[in-house]
Formats: sequence, C-alpha cells, structure tokens
Amino acid sequence: MEWLQVTWFALIVLLLCGYSILDGFDLGVGVLTPYLARNKEEKARLFSAVGPFWDGNEVWLLAGGGALFAAFPPVYATVFSGFYLALMLVLFALIFRAVSLEFWSHSENHGKVWSHAFTFGSLVPAILFGVTLGNILQGVPLDAHSDFAGNFFTLLRPFPLALGLYGLSVFVLHGAVYAGMKTDGAVRGRAGKIVTPLALLSLTLLIVMVVLAAGVLPFAVSRISVWLWLAGTAGLIVLAMVWGRQGRMGKAFLATSISFVTSWLAAAVVQFPILLRSDDGIRHLTIQNASSGALTLKVMLVIALAGIPVVVGYTIYVYRVFARGPEK
Repeated sequence: MEWLQVTWFALIVLLLCGYSILDGFDLGVGVLTPYLARNKEEKARLFSAVGPFWDGNEVWLLAGGGALFAAFPPVYATVFSGFYLALMLVLFALIFRAVSLEFWSHSENHGKVWSHAFTFGSLVPAILFGVTLGNILQGVPLDAHSDFAGNFFTLLRPFPLALGLYGLSVFVLHGAVYAGMKTDGAVRGRAGKIVTPLALLSLTLLIVMVVLAAGVLPFAVSRISVWLWLAGTAGLIVLAMVWGRQGRMGKAFLATSISFVTSWLAAAVVQFPILLRSDDGIRHLTIQNASSGALTLKVMLVIALAGIPVVVGYTIYVYRVFARGPEK
C-alpha cells in the first residue's frame, strides 16, 4: 500500500505541474489581454496564439481532480465541499473563458464585452488556485468527521492570499513570455516591456510568501530541500527576466515553465505525506488515512500509466501542428 500511496501522491503533483505550465500561459495571456492588444486585429492575433490549446490544457486539471477522487476520496470530498464557493467561482470563470473566445469572434456588437469576459475568466482562477493551495498548506479547520468546519472567509488569510497573488504574478509572467514568443509587432513589443516588472513583482511576492510561511509553517523553513527548491524558483524567474530583456522569449518561457515544477516540488516537500492539513495539528488527511483500497489504487494506476502517455503525446502533437511565431 505504501508505495502505491506515494506513487499516487507523485502522480497528482505531476498532473498539477502539467496544468500549471500548460494552462498557466493562457491564463496569463487572458489577464494581460487589455494591455497587450489595443485593437481587434491585435486581439485576434493574441487569441489565435492560445485558441488551439486552451481547452486541451484544462484536461490536466480534470485529470488531477479525477486522480484525487480515485486515489484519495476523503480529501476530494472535504476539499470540494469545504472550498465549494471558491471552486464554483473558478468553474464559472472557466466557463466564461470558454464561451468568450467563441462569442468574441462571432459577435460584431459585443466584442469588448466578451474580451473583458475572457480577462475576468482568466483572472479569477489565476488567483484562487493559489489561495486554495495556500489553505491546503497552512491547514483548515476540520471536525471529527474530517469535514471542513470553517466558511468562505476562513480561506482569506494572509498566507493563502499572498500565495494567490504570487500565483497570479507568475501566471501573468508566463503569459507575457508566451505572448512574446508567439506574436510579433506591437504585441510582442508590449510583452517584452512587461517581462522585467512582472519578474520583479513575482520575486517580491515570493519573498513575502516565504516570510509569512515562516510564521504559519515554521517546520517548513527548517527543511533545506524546501529552500533549495525555492532558490531554484527564484533563479529561474531571474533567468526569465534576463532572457526576456534580451528578446530570447523561447528560453524565458522554458525558465518560467520549470519554475512551476520547482514551486510544486517545494510545496510537495512541505506537505508530504499530508494531503490536507488540519489547523489543530491532529486531524490531518494523509496518504495513509485517506487513500482508496489497494485494488483501486492498482487498477487506477494501470489506467493512468496507459492514459498519461496518450495525453502527453497528443499535447506534443497539437503543439507541433500549431507551432508558429517569430521564435519557436
């Protein structure tokens, strides 16, 4: 059982890394749309850069939720019921993103409305994903039945909010370098100009987040591996800034992509083997007390090992087919 539980913990982290990298850039592009695109032609160029990919990118989020449901159902039940309002906001925002791209291209009279809907639908998830992760790391009130015992405002504490703002900043940075890589002309120029301030903002928020973490997660700051992963994250953001200023957007995009991996590894080191931390330090949901049975884990692992390569292969194929831009 132990190796199965650890394997599923690692698979969920892998799926979240994939989602952050792939859907992160189109969330960032959505947030930056009012700044990057000043007219319909520029918006069309920007939307065409993310159009072939955004729906496929969200498959990784669905896979992560499905993996959590299959492997650790009590955690799935507690998180999705306790964070219900926040997750419903994310769901509606993602729906707005989906329909806004279609309606924008077909609506002659309400193009601005749907453009703003795309921005709004990108902004909300970019913030709330980080806030959710911050609450999972810091811990939430759980009752004797492992049910969430707080309310929506319980989730709005300084550390989760700081993590939410940091997540927003790196998504937007990721989107800026992607836009610079996939567009040209004025749009590429605006994307290049904003990379440095966004990188500096991300570094500042990373420092704020670490300072707050020292107060709410004192055990975490004593782990050298956490500091190593965070240092790697900071270094990659600096590299993205340097390469972005040089116009080497492809390398900057690689740096921001890897920074998501190092961030998730830092979070995994802090959390393991806990999946949902209880703020009383006692009622944690862990990979041991919240996992499915051995047979379920084995069967689902076979399905995952067969399905993930297909998803990865399809993703690579789609990105190759629709590859375009001044720098590939």
